[in-house]
Amino acid sequence: MAEDETPRDWRSAPVFAAFGALILYLDWIWAHPTYLGLALLGVLLFMVEGLAILLISYDGDKSRLYGWKPITSRFPAVSKSSGHVHFRTKLFWTTTVLLLYFVLTNVFLYGIDQAQTIDLFASYRAILAGAQGTLMHLGIGPIVTGSIIMQLFVGAKIINLDLTDDEDKGMYQGAQKILVVVMILTEAIPQVYGYLFPAASLVATLDQFSPGNGQILADTIIVAQLTFGSYLVFLMDEVVSKWGIGSGISLFIAAGVSQAIFTGTVNWLPVQPGVPVSVSNPPAGTIFKTWYFLTHLNAGQLAGGGIEQILLRYPNPVVALAGTMTIFFMVAWTESTRIELPLSHAEARGARGRYPLRLIYASNIPVILMAALLANVSMFSILLWSNPTLMNFPGVGHQWWIGSYASQTQATALGVSTSTPLTGGAYYVSTPNGLESWLLPILNPQIYGNFLTGHSAFQDLLHIIVYFSLMVGGSIMFAKFWIQTTNMGPEAVARQIEASGMQIPGFRRDPRVLRRVLERYIPVITVISGAAVGALAAGADLIGTVGNASGTGVLLTVGIIINLYEAMGREQLMEMNPLLRRFLGGE
Repeated sequence: MAEDETPRDWRSAPVFAAFGALILYLDWIWAHPTYLGLALLGVLLFMVEGLAILLISYDGDKSRLYGWKPITSRFPAVSKSSGHVHFRTKLFWTTTVLLLYFVLTNVFLYGIDQAQTIDLFASYRAILAGAQGTLMHLGIGPIVTGSIIMQLFVGAKIINLDLTDDEDKGMYQGAQKILVVVMILTEAIPQVYGYLFPAASLVATLDQFSPGNGQILADTIIVAQLTFGSYLVFLMDEVVSKWGIGSGISLFIAAGVSQAIFTGTVNWLPVQPGVPVSVSNPPAGTIFKTWYFLTHLNAGQLAGGGIEQILLRYPNPVVALAGTMTIFFMVAWTESTRIELPLSHAEARGARGRYPLRLIYASNIPVILMAALLANVSMFSILLWSNPTLMNFPGVGHQWWIGSYASQTQATALGVSTSTPLTGGAYYVSTPNGLESWLLPILNPQIYGNFLTGHSAFQDLLHIIVYFSLMVGGSIMFAKFWIQTTNMGPEAVARQIEASGMQIPGFRRDPRVLRRVLERYIPVITVISGAAVGALAAGADLIGTVGNASGTGVLLTVGIIINLYEAMGREQLMEMNPLLRRFLGGE
């Protein structure tokens, strides 16, 4: 559909234009910004209003998302190969993108004051595959958040798209790209204006260039860097998906979590860098920490608290390492558990096969989506509590029931970070950090009561129950949405089997018959799959993990590595036997 063929009704455009002008006028009266600040706000409003006008003005018989067709058809994207991509080519691009990711995690943002930086995603850093203060600061957060919004809207039929139709699916993917850019700005701008502070030297230099505008120019430079880095992540994900093996998002998560687990296990540097190693400042890695305590404490000291320090106490206790290893084995077992439907070829006699329905049918995507959702809840609750502008927002600004956070002095006294929620909904959905943070205080509040951060044992137990239930329930919900949006539902799988020339022995070769058979298994397995990955991820968070990788991160990494190994096996099979490509989706 060309741009000039898109049916439009422009009557709503003047209303949006007047609304944008009113916002600029009110901002000028109340905030008294500089001309540059007003111009930047005008550009941002122009972009948002332009998207809204294109959406509302669409007057066709399809989804309103088709109003964005002129943009999505011209949106920068990685082209897909028209034929089969050889395994060596896929391996090359996957390796190249992975190396580029590690490079970008070490490219720090220009002009940022590292000493004052506050990491809003500290609890979810490993899952979001980012690195604080670098071009990868936002990680995969905007991509996953955009995916969540699109899935919820399509699943709830707010957006009327048929994802089995190629044109509708293309529009869905195009709209998701636009939403990713919107989410990049939505996450980048609030962080810069309150938590990612520009260096004073940069502000002074820019003030000489444009008097009075140094601060806003410095903030704009940081926002531009975050936007560039995040969109680069998006393009890298497309490169891996279209020219590599597996998913770029999964690859980045596995890389970040693996790095955290490795350093958490074998790091020989002390917890406080620059301070000599001692009993109060032991090596950070589990192995070297354990060796240090066993060789520097006598039997009485070990019995008086040393063993507890080794097994349960921060940093990286032995229990966390054991929990990490347990999750590895449990996920490996559940990934190998499957129901196999027998298949036979309709034309080639004797040609038989099996269609595997895994216990983890929806893969690890539901947990990624749930973790990203909780990360955004954490970020916006911090912003509403402490951002100079948002904290004054009527009704929700600086409200304890949404989430309150400690000042620097309070955080030091409580032994927590300034990004740790203390009250409200943000507290009850926050991620626990091992047994030390909840089990020990509940069992013995007299000794370990300081870990409760002012809460009662009942409140801490309620926090654990709410978090566990939310992870399980949310993962089930996202698992259902995921299989519908990725052609993994009964109807789509039935069409795939029928198109490959296969059928279930004893049943007529008809997609409707196949669908009825698959409907006995796929919906049930989807619920079990979502519940299993949610429970495993939450359980690992409760036990604790080395390197602060989080239970969700460990769960995802194991599943990603197994899926990557199997994907490489399928690629090699398709290289050896081109006839298998049609059935395995290689062409």
